[in-house]
Amino acid sequence: MSSDVTALRQALDRLPRLCLAQLPTPLQPALRLSKALGGPAIYFKRDDLTGMPLAGNKTRMFEFVLPRILSSGADCVVGGASIQSNYCRQLTAACTQVGLEVHLVLMPNPGLDDWLPQGNFLLDLLMGAHAYVVDVHEGKAVIEKMYRLADRLKAQGRRPFVARMANTDDIGLDAVAYVNCAIELRGQFEALGIEPDYLYLASADTTQGGLLLAAKALGETYRMVGVNPIDPSIFEAPVPELVASAANRAAGELELDLRITPDEVVNHGEYVGEGYSIPTPAGLDAIRLVARLEGILLDPVYSGKAMAGLIDHIRQGRLTPKDTVVFVHTGGFPALFAYHTHFDFQNQIIRGDL
Repeated sequence: MSSDVTALRQALDRLPRLCLAQLPTPLQPALRLSKALGGPAIYFKRDDLTGMPLAGNKTRMFEFVLPRILSSGADCVVGGASIQSNYCRQLTAACTQVGLEVHLVLMPNPGLDDWLPQGNFLLDLLMGAHAYVVDVHEGKAVIEKMYRLADRLKAQGRRPFVARMANTDDIGLDAVAYVNCAIELRGQFEALGIEPDYLYLASADTTQGGLLLAAKALGETYRMVGVNPIDPSIFEAPVPELVASAANRAAGELELDLRITPDEVVNHGEYVGEGYSIPTPAGLDAIRLVARLEGILLDPVYSGKAMAGLIDHIRQGRLTPKDTVVFVHTGGFPALFAYHTHFDFQNQIIRGDL
């Protein structure tokens, strides 16, 4: 195993990298949550603590993507997603650290007051991003507007780099970041003396792809379970194909003679609810439970739905009290502030003098 870790580290070291994240992130037991669920021993991989403002999984990714952006000669970056996007918040933070101006094309979220700066949107603005809130509600329209904005910037003499969601060229590098995470996990497993049976996470492509590639390279025995938080109908291919593609593009970046096939990907789409960015009752319950038992904050878009999947699998008996599970916390909790109306705290608030 040690030689496999060394080979992966050497492959990672060949890639340009900019230090942004505080690594390794902790791997900590969730003793009270495990007891409350009457199920397996649960550990949290705290990638909500990667270091940049309120952190998350994308911080790892920008360590590898940002050098490519800088080498392109860009003087600004065009990004796009929903208005409470964790990706856009971490993109803005990363670009700010190297002096790149950020322009964000943002689509509104159902049921949110999108003109009120709060959550991730507030942080984007505080860090200097130029935000274009557009009245569209699907990804293809956002992509079209991102390229239109890039053309406008070029006409002004600027040199924009178009990032995701419009540009998928860097998906391999995004997944590479989670090859590095899997190496971290291997060291932490050995330090704690554990051998997990399962690894759960929210992912539709790169995070699971990178972890899966590294797990295969390292000969890991745990079963990896992804929970897709995005309506699969918007994808041009089934999610297992997207995860495998991301893994294989990472293998190409790292020059590894290793491939992942879609049948190796376990990814559940039944916990998304009504759609991307729309909270589910089970996801909100999972957020409350983890917050009150562990003091760890999940979000209603990604990690809350993934935890809802894990809890459901425990209650169905798919996991037993003898199992050990690692939950990869991919971050996202700044969005909680924008979704505050989905929680009712009236029975906890006592008005009046004491």
